[in-house]
Amino acid sequence: MTDATTTSQLLTPTPDDDGAPFWEYAARGELRMQACANPDCGELRFPPRPCCPHCQSFDSEWRRMSGRGRIWSYVIPHPPLLPAYAAQAPYNAIVVELAEAPRIRLVGNLVSAADAPLNSVDPDRIKIGARVQVVFAEVDGVTVPRWVLERS
Repeated sequence: MTDATTTSQLLTPTPDDDGAPFWEYAARGELRMQACANPDCGELRFPPRPCCPHCQSFDSEWRRMSGRGRIWSYVIPHPPLLPAYAAQAPYNAIVVELAEAPRIRLVGNLVSAADAPLNSVDPDRIKIGARVQVVFAEVDGVTVPRWVLERS
């Protein structure tokens, strides 16, 4: 058991074999999605998995994305879901629809800069459809995608 004073207790991913490349690319500052490598298919998929749900091929590759998207949905949790998040309230959790793959949606946080706190964007500035760009931040030893508003 981990002592709460020695770790932030923020939620961090636990990579599995299928998703490990996603996190390895994130650590390099790249947003990549798993894609079917069958030339007759080529569908992007998330979350990563061993078999293509469209054609059942086990061949896959990782394609670099632009990192652009739009806010598809969001929530401002009240009260914070976990005690470690209380100091950062009010913070947001957003669902981002990727520009290249509208059926793929990633959950993250809208922040003012990669290393900014989760509460760095006023909740009144968050709008469905707002264009965002991915940034990356290290949280407890794992590099996670976060999102910033695109500059107009």
